[in-house]
Amino acid sequence: MRSYKVELAPNNRQRTACLQHAGAGRWAYNYGLARKIEARKAGLKAPTAVDLHRELVVLKHSTVPWLANVSKCAPQQALRNLDTAYRNFFRRCKSGVKKKGFPKFKSRKRGIGAFYLEGSIKVTNRTIKFPRIGELRLKERGYIPPGVVIKSAVISERAGHWFVAVRTDEEASPHSPGSEVLGVDVGIKSLAVLSDGTVFENPKALKAAERRLRQIQKAVSRKQKGSGNRRKAVAKLARQHYRVACVRSDAIHKATTSIIKRSSLVGIESLNIAGMMKNHHVARSLSDASLSELHRQIEYKAEWAGITVVKADRFFASSKTCSDCGLVKEELKLSERTFKCKCGFDAERDLNAAINLKNLAVSSTVVACCPGGAGRSHALVKPPVGQEPNAIQDGVLNG
Repeated sequence: MRSYKVELAPNNRQRTACLQHAGAGRWAYNYGLARKIEARKAGLKAPTAVDLHRELVVLKHSTVPWLANVSKCAPQQALRNLDTAYRNFFRRCKSGVKKKGFPKFKSRKRGIGAFYLEGSIKVTNRTIKFPRIGELRLKERGYIPPGVVIKSAVISERAGHWFVAVRTDEEASPHSPGSEVLGVDVGIKSLAVLSDGTVFENPKALKAAERRLRQIQKAVSRKQKGSGNRRKAVAKLARQHYRVACVRSDAIHKATTSIIKRSSLVGIESLNIAGMMKNHHVARSLSDASLSELHRQIEYKAEWAGITVVKADRFFASSKTCSDCGLVKEELKLSERTFKCKCGFDAERDLNAAINLKNLAVSSTVVACCPGGAGRSHALVKPPVGQEPNAIQDGVLNG
């Protein structure tokens, strides 16, 4: 399965139809949640998604006739999502998780949301056709391959922009891999540093937009709740947040695509991002860099390209190890941006870590291949004896 996400260019009629479908999904979700709560209070078994959909079929011909104007897929999938959220809540209760996460009622104030469609969905070079909505123009031509069989689609809205994500069933088509073996060290100062010295700069999108976001947020707080001016200010704030997300996503996609096109073997770290986020001095910068997303994109793009990805063990001290003699330092402060070894080796800290990851990928012999021998491969390598077992500290230091 492979998915493609592209922005739509709906006209006013199509935008209204999309809003109706999203609203139908929200209403079905809220109706199902209310019925489940009601049944539980009465000591009865909670109705399933199938039971609730049968009730909607009856309501559609009586008290809720407007449901007949939208595709049945939108409320059906909303009820399935509710079932999943309901089961996850009880699973977390049994496992003793602190945050149980009981399903909440959906509100239009918290966003339009998304809706699910399946059936006869056809795509051309410029358009995509949905049941009940019609043919919508695509803003990016030729991105979705014409002629592929589309299993389903999810239409969503964000900051006034409409998107469609289609799921297809197609064979992987690996391109001719590059000839380089690369180690990739990610961090905060630079988004990624490669073992050959290539540096992908971190745009620091959130930090650059903090002043503008603060101004718009103040404008929102000064508007009266429920007023039209407040809705306009909220929409303006959403557009600014969307711009920040786009700048970050663009930098990550460009960096990961460049890495995959050049490489035949890639070595990366196994970072404990959740643990690193507990350090409040760097938590915001870590979130802004989105290191987990960068690693995720390297892995899935490598899988489709047929390139092997070697993941170092979480306790591998890539920053503290000398890439020339192999000596592991006992301590390396975050302020030390240049790695200096007793053997005389001197290199930039992130470059030294990237070279270590490259050497680890080359020397790795424990490779877990995917079924069928194609796609992504990983190697989990044990750390050298005598290194300092501090994953969180080492992960932060790599930044």
